[in-house]
Amino acid sequence: MGKLLEPIWGSKEFLKFIFIVNFLTSVCVFTTAIALYYIMREENYLYMPLSGFHGVLAGFLVGIKQIVPDQELSLLKIKAKWLPSLMLLISIAISFFTPDSATYLPTLIFGAYMGWIYLRYFQRKPEAKHRGDPSEDFAFSTFFPEFLRPIIDPIASMFHRMLCGKSEASTNAQGYTVGGAPLIGSDPIEASRRRERGARALEERLAAERLAAGKNSEEPQ
Repeated sequence: MGKLLEPIWGSKEFLKFIFIVNFLTSVCVFTTAIALYYIMREENYLYMPLSGFHGVLAGFLVGIKQIVPDQELSLLKIKAKWLPSLMLLISIAISFFTPDSATYLPTLIFGAYMGWIYLRYFQRKPEAKHRGDPSEDFAFSTFFPEFLRPIIDPIASMFHRMLCGKSEASTNAQGYTVGGAPLIGSDPIEASRRRERGARALEERLAAERLAAGKNSEEPQ
């Protein structure tokens, strides 16, 4: 995942994403453990060992969803935009059968959500004068199936206004606006260009790997 994301984001932004998502995920998991202790009054929530890099890995999947959402994975026969949702669904299902894996579930959930929050609202883009990705293709409801989106959109909009102090009404076909003028880089054209860059980077990476594999197979001959 790093081979795909780092060339597009840049090394500095890549490391920044890792640090911010890992820190915020740890804070959320710690807060959740304390809250569960006060609600359930079970001390195991205080002493449960919680650590790992899997929160950042979940955030990387969200980054891949943003960059190459329509890229189809040859092995799974699904598009890349469903990777975060599929990962969380499988993790939740496994936690019902293996209780030990349930301790990793909060880290995965918060990692994916914090990754989306950062990419959606705070990531700085050098080619644009604003932060984040306001495109409709990266809205919170896109993590859910089509039939659930009419239910998810009002809830997501409510939390958006409460947490960020903005209204989803400012997002339209032209992107975010200030005084009626769209911000540079917030329209669907920029989102399309970003997806094209991601797809091109992925194709170049795969071509280089195939070329290296071909050379390795020719050397013994």
